[in-house]
Amino acid sequence: MKLLLDESVPRQLGGFFPDTFEVHTVQRMGWAGSTNGDLLRRAAERGFDAFITADQGIEYQQNPNHLPIPVFVMIASRTRVQELCVLIPRIVDILTGEFQTRIYRITGSGHSE
Repeated sequence: MKLLLDESVPRQLGGFFPDTFEVHTVQRMGWAGSTNGDLLRRAAERGFDAFITADQGIEYQQNPNHLPIPVFVMIASRTRVQELCVLIPRIVDILTGEFQTRIYRITGSGHSE
């Protein structure tokens, strides 16, 4: 499973995913500063399976019916590793099951919307 971490999440977060996941960052791909639409298009073209972000605005910028890959929006009070890493197991659960190409809101309550 190949994942792309947005600029809005700390790149250290990639280390919290299981080894079966190949995690890349927007910065490492050389795509820093790109719009969300461009990032999603590039990610799909490069074979990424999902896009992980903390940018809650993406829900209003992208048409969920035309997403090329699933988007996971991590909802936390701050975008620090300590607060976001607890959300990763929920993302992994979704990605290792049957998932759809849509926007998933991942919260600390253990639920996704």
